Amino acid sequence: MTTIVVVHTGPVTVQPLKDQFKEHLPDARVINIVDDSLLNDVRTAGHLTSEVTGRLYSYMSNAQAMGADIILNACSSVGEATDLLRNLIRTPIVKVDESMAEEASRIGKRIGVVATVKTTLEPTTRLIQKKAAEHARSITVVERIADGAFDALLAGDAQKHDDILTRTITDLMNEVDVVVLAQVSMARLVPLLGKTRVPVLSSPRSGVEAVKRELEASFATK
Repeated sequence: MTTIVVVHTGPVTVQPLKDQFKEHLPDARVINIVDDSLLNDVRTAGHLTSEVTGRLYSYMSNAQAMGADIILNACSSVGEATDLLRNLIRTPIVKVDESMAEEASRIGKRIGVVATVKTTLEPTTRLIQKKAAEHARSITVVERIADGAFDALLAGDAQKHDDILTRTITDLMNEVDVVVLAQVSMARLVPLLGKTRVPVLSSPRSGVEAVKRELEASFATK
């Protein structure tokens, strides 16, 4: 049986990814490692720290010891740590937002990025710019923070989260060709938006699809 280990920095990313794995890889064994101190420490510091990177290494090393066929990093705020850890962990690691960033850079020249956590905004922007540069695409990134939305979600007020986020996304659509939702926790809003003027991309589906592609390519070479 295929074993996938998902490393989360908070509980809000667990269910959206469970739903996608159930749809796209229903026969896989999915193990979730959740440490909400990771994101809290990044938010407190205002950036990714060496201590957080070290703890991520320990979780991914444990995932490797569990016999994981692949590891999924579920948090964009710590995504850049994955670039370092790929050189230290033998098991393939997928970043949940990498495929989404690639798609966004392909769709349009003006890319809007919405985050509810400030520490996610800059890493997501850098990832999109990196993907655009790899294909010699010229882009402009327009950033927005949906202030108060993430705290509302953690407090259990999903309606307030959705209202703040919807206003932020709607306003940004007037300025860009595509909107990127920088966090897995924001994907729950996409079905509620209905038909939109520009594409709105979220990472759970594309991230799990990337895991599936990586697994298929790995098994094909064995």
